[in-house]
Amino acid sequence: MTELMSMDNTLSPKSFYIFGSGISFSISPTIHNAGFQHYNLPYTYEIRESPSIHDVAHLIGDSKFGGGSVTMPHKLQVDKYCTNQTVTARTIGAINTLVVRGEGNERIITGDNTDWSGLYNIITSYTTKGSRQPKAGLVIGAGGASRAALYAMHRVGIPKIFLVNRTSKTADKVRADFESVFDIEVLPGLASLKELPQLPDVIIGTIPADVTSEEQFSSIFGSQGLCIDMAYQPRQTPLLTAAQRQQGWNTVTGVEVLLAQAYDQFELWTARSAPRGVIEDAVAAHEREKAKLA
Repeated sequence: MTELMSMDNTLSPKSFYIFGSGISFSISPTIHNAGFQHYNLPYTYEIRESPSIHDVAHLIGDSKFGGGSVTMPHKLQVDKYCTNQTVTARTIGAINTLVVRGEGNERIITGDNTDWSGLYNIITSYTTKGSRQPKAGLVIGAGGASRAALYAMHRVGIPKIFLVNRTSKTADKVRADFESVFDIEVLPGLASLKELPQLPDVIIGTIPADVTSEEQFSSIFGSQGLCIDMAYQPRQTPLLTAAQRQQGWNTVTGVEVLLAQAYDQFELWTARSAPRGVIEDAVAAHEREKAKLA
């Protein structure tokens, strides 16, 4: 393990947060505080739950605010508190990362999105190892995470992308928002996949695991592929279980997705490489401790 760095006395103390609703279980503080401590940075990272992004506006406006993670239901509304957005965040239409530069009147808060880049890295790693370019992708759900998943599939180069959501009107809105960039075909339901000439070989779930069942995913898999679930509570979701029952399918947990996007966040905030081994050890220790208390 790499030795701890000495304190950089030129840095001012900064406060980082994760903003969202129903996030008391989040392991993001474990991830980022481990990274901050590794480099001996004078930073802290905490959970701030709120039903509305407006309830935490005072934290974003505070001079000690160093940056933030943004999760549901705030990904589509936090742009109100950004000075600007990256091109990718604007294209996706969802922000999961706030990056602060400058001080005082010159302070700039940029809205960015690392959900897509984390997924992109995961999918490209899979395709590189298998030397096989996916032909069709499926995203389940149509919220802010879904937008990042769709965009990641597009950037990977998957030619046919399908979207399924419980409310078709919401899915149609997502499709329309991306139509100038790439095409998305909205399906009426998972059952309609059996009518397609090509079943998806990359599947990304973006909905809470507790509203799903293994049975509803039993017929969505082709002969081989990659299944990613962005939900990580619990780690083993019905979607992943259904995929693991299929021969030829690789699976990626929501914790792995969370880590992938968090590494990109850490580097945006600190201009330092995320100490991946240190962070993974901290997450493993956190999960062992949680298991003891269960």
